[in-house]
Amino acid sequence: MLLFPGTKKPMAEQMVAKWNNKKFFAILYLPYKWLIFFPILFISTLVFGALAVLISALINQKIGSFIGGVLWARFNSYLTPIVVKVTGKGHIHAKQSYVIVANHQSYYDIFVLYGWLGIDIKWVMKQELRKIPGLGIGSEKVGHIFIDRSSAKSALTSIEAAKKKIVNGTSIVFFPEGTRSLTGRMNSFKKGAFKMALELELPVLPVTIIGTKNILPSGTISLLPGFAKLIVHAPIEITKYKQETIDALAGKAREVIREGLIQNGVVQE
Repeated sequence: MLLFPGTKKPMAEQMVAKWNNKKFFAILYLPYKWLIFFPILFISTLVFGALAVLISALINQKIGSFIGGVLWARFNSYLTPIVVKVTGKGHIHAKQSYVIVANHQSYYDIFVLYGWLGIDIKWVMKQELRKIPGLGIGSEKVGHIFIDRSSAKSALTSIEAAKKKIVNGTSIVFFPEGTRSLTGRMNSFKKGAFKMALELELPVLPVTIIGTKNILPSGTISLLPGFAKLIVHAPIEITKYKQETIDALAGKAREVIREGLIQNGVVQE
């Protein structure tokens, strides 16, 4: 009979007990989630978003992003509630801009990065999102970068715009998997982030996110309180890489992030 170390109960029995406890807790959490958290999330997104647009227009984009990004993310994270532990922030230099790449497990990755990375960040967004009322104009006013993947000329224009924004400690964030992982195992990395790093001549900053999959699994609304961890790794200097060796750069970043997952008990292939 298979036992957990230091216990007299069969492993299967303990696993069932653990699942039943989680299921019971999820049922208790349901009223709070639907009657309190989701309504406040909706209202706070509108309020913080409006403040971000207004302050970006009247003062500057960094302050607007702080209010519409950092404060919004932390407010809703505390409300969930989640606890976030951050390691490796000493790798970040305040005046240096980066191309940040992270694994992607959940929508809560956005909360964790925005709220706890501690630097001004911009997101790369599909051109189609610019047409969405509120979201499009708000994202544009706070300085997020829209990319038209259907046009090489428009993509180059976006890169030129990024060069003006991603300076003096403002960084740009990519999820190079392109979509959220359903299993916690990382998918292959697309090249867009690393092309941008070479174009902007900026170091790549790998970040490992752990735990968000258990807070809000991909493709569900099964939200639960929980713990998340953010590991900031040493930047990867791009001076030895070229467009011809971009696969090696992407592979290096993926391996660093993957190692962070493995060292924290997240099984990878």
